[in-house]
Amino acid sequence: MIEPNEASLCPAARDGASQRAASGKQAAALAFRNVTFTYPGQERPVLDGVDWEVEQGSFTLLVGSTGSGKSTLLSLAKPEIAPAGERTGEVLVQGAPVEDLGAERSARAVGFVFQNPENQIVCESVWHEMAFGLENLATPRAEMRRLVAETSYFFGMEDWFRADTAELSGGRKQLLALASTLVMQPRLLLLDEPTAQLDPIAEKNFLHALFRVNRELGCTVVVATHAPRAMLDYATCAYRLEEGRIARVENLSDLERRWEPGLGHRGRGESSRTTSEEQSPPSLAPEQTSVGRLIPSAAASRAVEFSRAWFRYGRDDDWVLRNLDLAVGAGSVHALVGGNGCGKSTLLALMAGLHKLQRGSLRRESRSCALLPQDPRALFVAETADDELAEWGAAAGYGEAEASAMLERVGLAGCGPMHPYDLSGGQQQLLALAKLLLVKPRVLLLDEPTKGLDMAARCAVCELLDEVAAEGATVVVATHDLELVEHLADEVSMIFDGEVASTEPTERFFQGNVYYRP
Repeated sequence: MIEPNEASLCPAARDGASQRAASGKQAAALAFRNVTFTYPGQERPVLDGVDWEVEQGSFTLLVGSTGSGKSTLLSLAKPEIAPAGERTGEVLVQGAPVEDLGAERSARAVGFVFQNPENQIVCESVWHEMAFGLENLATPRAEMRRLVAETSYFFGMEDWFRADTAELSGGRKQLLALASTLVMQPRLLLLDEPTAQLDPIAEKNFLHALFRVNRELGCTVVVATHAPRAMLDYATCAYRLEEGRIARVENLSDLERRWEPGLGHRGRGESSRTTSEEQSPPSLAPEQTSVGRLIPSAAASRAVEFSRAWFRYGRDDDWVLRNLDLAVGAGSVHALVGGNGCGKSTLLALMAGLHKLQRGSLRRESRSCALLPQDPRALFVAETADDELAEWGAAAGYGEAEASAMLERVGLAGCGPMHPYDLSGGQQQLLALAKLLLVKPRVLLLDEPTKGLDMAARCAVCELLDEVAAEGATVVVATHDLELVEHLADEVSMIFDGEVASTEPTERFFQGNVYYRP
């Protein structure tokens, strides 16, 4: 493992190096000493007496259930982004208390990459985003140009260095968030679910870049994740956060847990198949998959249908959709997959009526439609989770009892009095989904519904959506979660270059795929 040159360390790291020289012991890159943290208005702490050390130069994974406090734990190492609340105990970076670092030293000592790069990118162009942090640190111009240039070369950004940030794919935005953090040369890099919104190929590319940062630059890396399996080849150690306490995972292979068998496809088994076979004439008989699910035949009714659809956001922009044809069978679960920026989210927004096609046609069988966007906070307007679920009750015909039961069903029992923004990213996702499910839409559109969720929560979401489809609703899911697709979807459409490259039954799609495999 490459050890950093002490002369190249930031001030906080040099302070730690001096302390190590005096004591004869190397300070931890990050240390928590009996840290307890409680959010405002909450009696129970989310962190309870945490003692934790992250070794210099390690590639450390931090795992735990949805809402266990992983994001809170990491953010306490950066006072500028730490949440409001009461903290006791000490947090040390390179041996120095975080409170003593100050904004400039903190920026140079600790880099933080958020789950959603949209929350981090602030400039209109890639080159300006790369320089932004250095400008705020009053870095001399010649040094700033050198740092930006060498970091851009390291990540292979030459071809898109002058691009607009708004036009980047999700994978490039995440890579830009990483590069614009590392250009300030932090010795400790903290990442919160950095691959949650990346397609399988972009995820591999991002993790390879992160591995190079760790091994070649000697940067200590800590990743909070619900999906550790893809990172196990790079990790040197892992820790689990549960019930406010942290413990080392002694065997990394224990983190390879896959989707639990039997938790998908519930509620649409024999009874559904019998009803369909009795009611459908032979020419309309649905095709049956190997797991007992039904997909509509070509002649079955369509809940959503695009015909020769063209769409772009601006008059001078490139086309997002090009002569696209897509048919979604009524009562089916239809998955949209493809690379970041291929148009999956655009398709959902068009189905929801948020945009209109420039050419071609879109037909939707029902006006009862609900969309879960990638950022669930777009649905939040109230001060508590309880009030969020009550907002549409009068219009949709449900009451407090139904809302309370739904909150418990999505695993948020006890979170009702909390402000939605005080919930973890995964919990916000579950709250937004619960809000939509209460109105019982006939067409449910979901953009990355399992983003930020642990395995148990993902399985619970799969069950809920399966029940929604069993009741006759149509579900369209745009996702990079291929395990969800495998266990839930009837059909899969791959979007590429503005068109539908293929639409196939789920089993057939995965049988012939080299790169898109769960």
